[in-house]
Amino acid sequence: MNAVGASRPIHREIDTRTIADSVLFTDRRESLEAEAGDYLHAVAEGAIPGAGVAGELGELLTGTRRGRTSKEQLTVFRSLGLAAEDLAAAEHVLAKALENGVGVTVDPS
Repeated sequence: MNAVGASRPIHREIDTRTIADSVLFTDRRESLEAEAGDYLHAVAEGAIPGAGVAGELGELLTGTRRGRTSKEQLTVFRSLGLAAEDLAAAEHVLAKALENGVGVTVDPS
């Protein structure tokens, strides 16, 4: 499951039970602990320990953390957004546009 919506401590898009039952990953721990209401509510309700994060996206990509270990395991990626993710998405969209010959080039001057 991926979650990218609610990004304020008072908001949530995932219920406490789902957070508690999952192996939780995020793009950045500090952002999760300061902004992700679904995580903060679950911690406040005692459903998970304050350090209930299995890893960050970068750790998964570099192989320093393992992701899902079985088909039955529920993993949640709680994204709060990083500039690097935005740049990667823009780079992908640009590459696809160039590949397909679509879009408009704008002179920056």
